[in-house]
Amino acid sequence: MSKRERIETVILYGIFAFYMMLIIKILFLSRVSHLEHRSINLIPFESIAAFVSGSTANLKTFAFGNVAGNILIFVPLGVYLPLFKQDKRMKTNLSFILITSLVVEIIQGLVGIGTSDIDDIILNGLGGCIGILGYKLLLILFRNEKRVHTAVTILSVLGLPAILFYLFMVKMRF
Repeated sequence: MSKRERIETVILYGIFAFYMMLIIKILFLSRVSHLEHRSINLIPFESIAAFVSGSTANLKTFAFGNVAGNILIFVPLGVYLPLFKQDKRMKTNLSFILITSLVVEIIQGLVGIGTSDIDDIILNGLGGCIGILGYKLLLILFRNEKRVHTAVTILSVLGLPAILFYLFMVKMRF
């Protein structure tokens, strides 16, 4: 492994570690526990349908943010998994993402953080699937896994400031 490849790998793993800390912050640490008022939805697409049919502009804005956020938060995981793992099959990586999302929803339900919702698992899985397909598209375009590794590193470095600004300054009002 060349010096450039080692530096690239350190940067990529560093950004991935930061992404994982951000996920933990968003999914667990930015919410208040409400053990006495737990909300669990096990009916697929029920909350999405309620959001879409909402009558107020505020509800529709919240709905779009919730749906888009649940998709977008798992897109990077869909890209990083096949990049870091030997097994690059879509089925294996998507299963890992769905299981991860299920574990998150179970923890949220047990601890009373946010709402445990089957729709979140579906949307997280969709985001992971988009990420996996993005990785596969990069592999088709660059025809070389080392080039994909470099492209993902560059995209991660460029995308990180935008994501941080959006999450911390706009959404979480830090």
